[in-house]
Amino acid sequence: MDPNRTLTLVPPVRLEGYGVRLREWSDADLAHLVALYDDPEMARWTPVASPFDLTAARAYLAGAREGQAEGRKVQLAVTTDGVLPRGEVLLFRSGSDERDVELAYGVGPAHRGQGLAGRAVRLAAEYTLREIRPRRVVLRIDAANAASEAVARSYAFELTDEPPVRRVSRGREAVLRTWRLRS
Repeated sequence: MDPNRTLTLVPPVRLEGYGVRLREWSDADLAHLVALYDDPEMARWTPVASPFDLTAARAYLAGAREGQAEGRKVQLAVTTDGVLPRGEVLLFRSGSDERDVELAYGVGPAHRGQGLAGRAVRLAAEYTLREIRPRRVVLRIDAANAASEAVARSYAFELTDEPPVRRVSRGREAVLRTWRLRS
């Protein structure tokens, strides 16, 4: 890979494997986005608006489409049947090094504890390595988010010794540790 290459993220139409199906969000998903993201745990660990209502869902979907059109990010609904969204997985160029692809994920409160996040991360990471070929695939996780760290460990991510990344979301600073996919 050219070390100066900037990654352009183009979404797959669909990804399927490990008992999950990832697909693009549609306008028909607005109410499902609210059900997934209007949750205290999502508000605690993600930068989404809180409370998350239909207005926030419309803005979120518009932002997802804009980022995708610019080749900066891809946001995919996590389903088991190709229809009902149970969560989301995001792929985006890392702000620290644009040669890296960062993954993020969340599962709605009604669908947690079923291994969906781990399976979705695995599927998205494999797609990223195969089709995008970044320098690295990374996760950035708050050290207090034990559930997300368990997902990272479940699919061959390891904690790096890189300094924490600081991000501000809704006026709150998050200190995130970097995990990289083992090669």
